[in-house]
Amino acid sequence: MLGRDNDPLDREQAIVALWQYSLGGKKCIDNIMQFQGCINLTVNLLQSESSSACEAAAGLLRSISSVNVYRDVVAESGAIEEITGLLSQPSLTPEVMEQSLCILWNLSVDEKLRVKIANPDILPLLIKSLEDEDLRVKEAAGGVLANLTLTHSNHKIMVEAGVVPKLADFLKSAVEEESKVIRKEARNALVELSKNEYYRILVIEEGLVPVPLIGIAAYRSFTPSLLSWPSLPDGSKIERTAKGPSRFGASELLLGLNIDDKNANLEEAKMNAIIGRSKQQFLARSGAIEVEDTKLPQNELSKNRKFTLLPWIDGVARLVLILELEDESAICRAAESIADASINEHLRNSFKEAGAVKNLIQLLDHNNDAIRFAAVGALERLSISNAVCQTIEAEGVMAPLIKILKNSETSEGMMEKTLNLLARILDPNRKKKSKFYDGPVNGFKKELDAARGDDDPTGLIRKVYEMPDSKKNTRQDVLAFDVVARLVDMLKHPSLELQRKVASVLEFVAISESIMDTIISANIESGLLAIFQQVELNELESDVENQQTEIHAIQVEEVGLAISAASRLLTKLLDLEQFRRAINSAHFTKLLHKILKSKIPLRYKDWVAACLVKIDSLYGPISILEFENPIDMEVTLYEKIPRLIEQIRSAFSLEAQEAAVVELNRIISEGMVDATRTVASEGGIFPLVKLIEGGSEKAVEAALSILYNLSMDSENHAAIIAAGAVPPLRRIILSERSQWKRALRLLRNLPT
Repeated sequence: MLGRDNDPLDREQAIVALWQYSLGGKKCIDNIMQFQGCINLTVNLLQSESSSACEAAAGLLRSISSVNVYRDVVAESGAIEEITGLLSQPSLTPEVMEQSLCILWNLSVDEKLRVKIANPDILPLLIKSLEDEDLRVKEAAGGVLANLTLTHSNHKIMVEAGVVPKLADFLKSAVEEESKVIRKEARNALVELSKNEYYRILVIEEGLVPVPLIGIAAYRSFTPSLLSWPSLPDGSKIERTAKGPSRFGASELLLGLNIDDKNANLEEAKMNAIIGRSKQQFLARSGAIEVEDTKLPQNELSKNRKFTLLPWIDGVARLVLILELEDESAICRAAESIADASINEHLRNSFKEAGAVKNLIQLLDHNNDAIRFAAVGALERLSISNAVCQTIEAEGVMAPLIKILKNSETSEGMMEKTLNLLARILDPNRKKKSKFYDGPVNGFKKELDAARGDDDPTGLIRKVYEMPDSKKNTRQDVLAFDVVARLVDMLKHPSLELQRKVASVLEFVAISESIMDTIISANIESGLLAIFQQVELNELESDVENQQTEIHAIQVEEVGLAISAASRLLTKLLDLEQFRRAINSAHFTKLLHKILKSKIPLRYKDWVAACLVKIDSLYGPISILEFENPIDMEVTLYEKIPRLIEQIRSAFSLEAQEAAVVELNRIISEGMVDATRTVASEGGIFPLVKLIEGGSEKAVEAALSILYNLSMDSENHAAIIAAGAVPPLRRIILSERSQWKRALRLLRNLPT
């Protein structure tokens, strides 16, 4: 009766009967599959104009595809292609759509079929189905997408199709009984995508935080202070008040019940922190935490689901709660998750308000190396935020950091993060920025008014602002001789990254003559010389092609960064007379001169050049017998001219190009020895020729003047012609532009 030559009504009745029969289980499906051709005839009925026949055909294929041995048969019959066309129809009924998506859901269990389903035609239809009003359609679409993410090769096309924001919306919405399936599938899909560090950032940006699954047993060690007076998550005290007490004292003890009061005068971030903490502590105490995730099979939980995703309010509070547990593995994973999640100012501030900073600082003294490493990594990421960095400093992080610093057995990775954090705390620019960007004055006044109780009529919540009697000078801890000696010793470490970070820390510390005795006694001169001497300049001076093959690009960058940081430090130290008297300036000058002439990236030569100029101004000109040219000329040849050429080549604005070429023309017109040779050797001819074709009038005039000077050397003729100078020169002459005489003189010099 399914035959195409039969009456459509008979075919419809037959397919409906077969669908109902298939619901009887695998044995019934086996009986149907004994008849060859039934799959092809059923797929053909997906094109039926009758929605009843179409639904029955899709339902029968759904039943058949649920059996492992028949999935390939269904896929080979062209069902995927037919379903693609079916889902594209705007008037498709929810019933047909649900059955069709469930076929794809069944087929996507097979790994080899996932790639076939994850194509640019089907993915937009699946994502659109997530917005359907019918809940079962959304659940089926979510199930297909969750299965597709199990194949990593599908991730790129799925992310590009925009699947992350759509799925994230289901997890951020309010929990509803009927939406458990779609929430579960959305979570499964996003967890798989989050295993990639780049896609994890996209998920976090949507307001979801990865939280490790540690098992319900780990939370049993959580012991809240039930009898202590309430406080905010960040540790701020709540002052008890006699104003408007509740009948049974619940307003004082159950802080969360009054947190939404408009007169509470709490920032939104603090309110969210209290809400998140209250919820997560309740779940932990009641044993209801991680309930949804523990329903998964144990093998799936251990292999595939090492973490879950929570809305950021819950996720931030859960991670801070885990930091207070006894399970060392859980603590370590939570600290790592905090570091991963701290991708923006909002989340970094949320962790601060939730009390993560204090807990992480306490973990720096833990006897487990992995926990200390994870804690310092989390603090380092949180310190990117200026406000959080201030809190980290105020919570007393310097003592444990210095302890890590002085430990000779500290790993290189932990030392790098420690130095990063230390540099951010000591950076004087951070404190300058805080004066301008920490918020409006009116906002601070409002908080002070609330603290006094002037705008707190209910008296339910009142924060106590306690100003410290004296602020600790954290630099004093770093200025101890043993700490400075340790930092100087690390300048000689073979790691270029460590050298750069140590130089930055010492630069922020070296601010006055009073610490020079300590720095000089620690023999900082030897540390600086170690950085400048370590680079094999002969290799770096090789041609560019050889540099690309023999010296890895990352290593060259690290060399440049280390030298630049050491040059900044040396420039800063030269401001102090005691240091100037103690060093061998000639030795430094020779080393910096070599670096200036080397092939390290131009952007790292700025501080080398500035340092050389400063040495020259402080100690007088260097003897011509030692160097080919005076220092200021060397800086011009090896730093300034290459920088101007790079600006001409890569500047986006005509104004910047014009300024660079005019300055270059000034240098050459002053007759500096080897200036034109440097322009040619640095590849300046081609951008200059390009400039005379499309630059401003002033830039064209300066470029023509430079090219004319270059043309005086016959060795440059071939390069000027190869750069295509002849056609634009002729156009300038024929159009009689203001520069036509300069162009004519240049053209006469060329062998054309």
